[in-house]
Amino acid sequence: MKKITYHMKYVLFFVVMVMICSIIGLFLIPRADNIHLSKETKTSTDRIEMIRLSAVGDSLTEGVGDTTNSGGYLPLLQKDLSDAYPVDVFQVENFGKSGDRSDQILKRLKKNEDMQKSVTNANAILLTVGGNDLLQALQPKLFSKITVNKMDSSKEKYYDRLEELYDELRVLNPDAPIYQLGIYNPFYLNFSDITELQEIVDYWNKSSQEFVKKQSNAYFVPINDDIYQGIPEISKTDKEKEEIKSGNSASINDLISSEDTFHPNNLGYQIIANAFELKMAATKDKWLK
Repeated sequence: MKKITYHMKYVLFFVVMVMICSIIGLFLIPRADNIHLSKETKTSTDRIEMIRLSAVGDSLTEGVGDTTNSGGYLPLLQKDLSDAYPVDVFQVENFGKSGDRSDQILKRLKKNEDMQKSVTNANAILLTVGGNDLLQALQPKLFSKITVNKMDSSKEKYYDRLEELYDELRVLNPDAPIYQLGIYNPFYLNFSDITELQEIVDYWNKSSQEFVKKQSNAYFVPINDDIYQGIPEISKTDKEKEEIKSGNSASINDLISSEDTFHPNNLGYQIIANAFELKMAATKDKWLK
């Protein structure tokens, strides 16, 4: 009897400890509905059959510099979104054309019925524009000192053309969010001493951002800071960092195509896809429905 009583004490002690741990656990372990999930569950019962993305723009939409010839950032973004959200199919249509300015994109949009249909049916519209407009504005000034002050009239003309493009997009689709990518400076590492060029790119981006901010359900996607210095500073040696700062760097931007030293390479397009995804994730209530 004493042995039974002795063993019972240990059994009771064990049971009491389990109960205490269970009670503490209720307070320490967070509820599932309070845990922030960075990715939408793929097993959700509220799956969406299809999300349509219409990509309109210039060479960055076309995918110039992509050695796989798959369409630049678009297939990368498509895969990232497919992995992240409970959607059966992300349909992406590419209407990019290398060299197009804002007015030329608008001209195509007014004539191309497939392009019009794509924009009309889109849950979200992805736009790359502005780089060729800036190049056009810079050409007459190549043999004189380029300054931001000389860009005001060019900016106003760009504003007018951009407004016409947005107006046409909204005629076709009043509701879908528009995500407009900024431009980047592909020459910074080789010509970092020409500070005016970087200032002009910053000015052009700031102007575009101000324009987009005034539009309904439109979002600016900055990209220059992610691309103009190549792969992040953390991966560069102290010597490389010093050469870049002093303007003596002969290094090549490792996010830019080695073939034309202007357009993104495959890794550069992944950076662009990441930028779009980040902005779309922050505004998913506008298109994920």
